[in-house]
Amino acid sequence: MKRIVLGVLGVIVLAATWLWHTWDQLSLQPTASEWQPSAAAAAAQQPQPRESCRNNNPLRQPFFGDVHVHTSVSFDARSRDMLGDVDSAYRFARGMRVQLAPYDAAAEDARFAQLPTALDFAAVTDHAEWVGEVFACSQPEHPAYTSEACRAYRQRPESNPGSDGPSVGGEDADRFRNIMGFGDRNTAICGPDNQWCRDALKQAWEINQAVTEAHYDRSADCEFTTFHGYEYSNSVSMSKVHRNILFRNEIVPELPVSSLEEPDVVRLWEKMDTLCNQTDGGCEAISIPHNPNVSSGRMFYVPYRDEPLSEQQRLASLRARMEPVVEMMQIKGESECRPGMWNVVGEDEWCDFEKIRGLDWQAPEDCEDGYSAGAIIGVNCQSRLDFARYALLEGVAEEARIGVNPYRFGMAGSTDTHNALPGAVSEQDYPGCCGEGDATTLSRLNNAPGFAGKPVTYRNPGGLMGVWAEENSRDSLFDAMQRREVFATSGPRIVPRLFAGWDLPASICDSSQAEAGYAGGVPMGAVLPATAKQDSPLFVASAVADPRSYPLQRLQVIKLWRGADDAFHQAVFDIAGGDNDASVDLDSCATTGRGHAEFCETWRDPDFDPAQPAVYYTRVLENPSCRWSWQQCLSLPESERPEACSDPGLPKIIQERAWTSPIWYQGASEE
Repeated sequence: MKRIVLGVLGVIVLAATWLWHTWDQLSLQPTASEWQPSAAAAAAQQPQPRESCRNNNPLRQPFFGDVHVHTSVSFDARSRDMLGDVDSAYRFARGMRVQLAPYDAAAEDARFAQLPTALDFAAVTDHAEWVGEVFACSQPEHPAYTSEACRAYRQRPESNPGSDGPSVGGEDADRFRNIMGFGDRNTAICGPDNQWCRDALKQAWEINQAVTEAHYDRSADCEFTTFHGYEYSNSVSMSKVHRNILFRNEIVPELPVSSLEEPDVVRLWEKMDTLCNQTDGGCEAISIPHNPNVSSGRMFYVPYRDEPLSEQQRLASLRARMEPVVEMMQIKGESECRPGMWNVVGEDEWCDFEKIRGLDWQAPEDCEDGYSAGAIIGVNCQSRLDFARYALLEGVAEEARIGVNPYRFGMAGSTDTHNALPGAVSEQDYPGCCGEGDATTLSRLNNAPGFAGKPVTYRNPGGLMGVWAEENSRDSLFDAMQRREVFATSGPRIVPRLFAGWDLPASICDSSQAEAGYAGGVPMGAVLPATAKQDSPLFVASAVADPRSYPLQRLQVIKLWRGADDAFHQAVFDIAGGDNDASVDLDSCATTGRGHAEFCETWRDPDFDPAQPAVYYTRVLENPSCRWSWQQCLSLPESERPEACSDPGLPKIIQERAWTSPIWYQGASEE
């Protein structure tokens, strides 16, 4: 039974939320007319030359990065008085010390942040929506700067949201709505023909490009790689169907494409082809969906089933090509899986990790095979297609139906920081996500329901993207993303790897895993071709712990398949490690117990059916450790701890983890 309408409760909450003017909840579908003139396509030129990397390994090596980063031209960052710019973000990613909000604090109250280990790559991906308006209102020389709308946007409210008030609350959204037009752009800021905002957007985009180029290491050292990008932030029906657009190199279109002028994602992909991928130069772009967990079932819903078969195949192929990676771990929750979803057979006790959906701490109703609305404010149902695991199976089902799999994607993580802090993922010193909105311990521990119906305490520091590439250069990393040889972590720099093949040696863990894996099999992200053999292929999975984090506890293989009953089946196999004596002292967060520095294990599927298509990926878990929220509760005297510290639904202990991208087995033909 499909559920596509809002319930009465949803309508009431939507109406009430509108009155609160909270941006994270004020995500209806604003639109704007196409820019005039329309954005120009990328120039027909080739990228600048660079030196060859001294550190080049043909068997590939792991690199860590964050490709979901917001700076001060993102509307929801600047409206929380977050002033970190593109340069600050890249300096932080490279291991330099930067300042955080509040920026006007006395020297003794100023906050600073620095990564203990620099990232290998990063991309600043500001919201394409309203960049022109934010930039115009932030530049004293701009003609709109003194407008009433811009003054109201810049005006700090009397009640500072960085004190003890809600960190995702009315003040920042009250400010933001001053620049938001209704039906089109705000003419007080953009002018009667929107030209002021078009010019401001172009200027901000060019500044982003210049700074991004300045931080790219083109020398043989290859110490740091930057990517050009932006976020396409479509929040149709208060549901997140957002994507980050990432470019291979410095050759990019004149302007970003936002959801205001192009709210249809298929048209977004087609525009990216027209403006970039199908030009005569070196421009190339991919789209990385994020937060399917708050998409109300819309991110992976198949909308084209009534089209002719050829059109269905075209659209499925377009999506598969444009979206080879999905961001399934970030500050707004993990999107791997959820227990008890409709028509999913098989248990997984580890699926209840960093879940953000749920009004009043209750799991949402199930959409079954439909979709809904209102996930951003935590109302209405949640679909199994809000999770990457079940989207992978939806792709298997689509391939059986139309011959094309639109959801053959790799797993990635990033932060979605709105503090211009790429890679700030530590649970030990989490500074918050969003400017002055959560700049203090008490504001981070505020227990008022907010985004997705949950308090800010249910957010987490975010994840990272891992990439297996030959070298730390744009081409090498981008190629890896396109072939899906990527992995996700919940923060720690755990290094997982996965191969599968029919001719891998049983002793592969005793030799060069990569050399044998590539020679006799396929890596994560690839399709394993069928053979005449009836036995299971050999899988070899490995993981190396982050030396700055906790030991590894267990290494698992996740198997997915569709049954004869069309149900989605899942099975979890512990192939290394397992239950141990690891524990956490909740009075101090001290950890005890043994663990593993690394794993390498071979495995065969005990239930392998050569005719049955299946999907396999690995997940590795660390020993238990204290979540950031409980660590910050312990930093306060017991008598001063806020209500969140006794919230029974808020975990005190977590197990950090990493996920590989899948390997697909398509099944042997019955002919």
